[in-house]
Amino acid sequence: MASVPGRPVVFGEVLFDRFEDGTRVLGGAPFNVAWHLAGFGLDPLFISRVGRDELGEQVLTAMTGWGLDVGGLQRDASHPTGSVHVSLSKGQPDFRILPDQAYDYIDADAVRTSLAGLTPALLYHGSLVARNRVSRKALEQLRATGVPAFVDINLRAPWWQRKGLDTLVHGARWLKLSETELAVLMDAGALDPGQLESTTRMVRERYGCALLVVTQGEHGGWFATRDAAGRIEPVAVPEFADAVGAGDAFSSVTLLGLVHGWPLPKTLRRAAAFAARICTIRGATTSHRALYDEMLTQWESD
Repeated sequence: MASVPGRPVVFGEVLFDRFEDGTRVLGGAPFNVAWHLAGFGLDPLFISRVGRDELGEQVLTAMTGWGLDVGGLQRDASHPTGSVHVSLSKGQPDFRILPDQAYDYIDADAVRTSLAGLTPALLYHGSLVARNRVSRKALEQLRATGVPAFVDINLRAPWWQRKGLDTLVHGARWLKLSETELAVLMDAGALDPGQLESTTRMVRERYGCALLVVTQGEHGGWFATRDAAGRIEPVAVPEFADAVGAGDAFSSVTLLGLVHGWPLPKTLRRAAAFAARICTIRGATTSHRALYDEMLTQWESD
């Protein structure tokens, strides 16, 4: 693949995952992606909004300490920094997402200001940030600039409606779905496992994206481009902790591959490997740079 010049722009929620045992981990799919990109040496602009509260200060401190640009992080005096209650069943997360969080009120004018003088390589976003009209307006403004979009819809019940998904996905250059989300776009209750490759091809053609990736957790996944389709082989997880943020890890390395122009098979193989690695830690992110250095060292020889 040809490299994509410029800085990645990551738009969406930042929040704290609150686990049943009292553990609190900074997260939110777009934040996780921006965090990983910075861990791998890129300089993403993360656009979101936090409250003028203690948790908001923790977000700022964490971003600054990690070297993430805070120029796109807005402050909100009326709404709290985002929180999600996470429960785990056999390591698989279930999310209870609270309404009216600061990230629901990302201001479009402030976004325009934060982008001044910036050459975006691409735009990453999901669906949760579009649940409120204020942030949705800011997202629509960003998409209207024509910057190529990587959409990882990350459906979170009850914060989406089927009729809005086609609008969200339409025009994306790259699209990532889970197997369940693929079934939603197909308006199917369940998919025939033997038809996943052909279904992946069909959905890519329907939306006209350059790349569609369908992930199946521990079973790997499928991909389709205009010229090819195939299997994404699963990667074993030797010491499984939980699957929180595994999909975000996959997306981040896919973006890394797009920016650097890695061949697609290598990109998807590395994305699967990093997703598996994230499954060995608690939560979606880590501040241990050694993990990123370890992955980069492995990739130098693959």
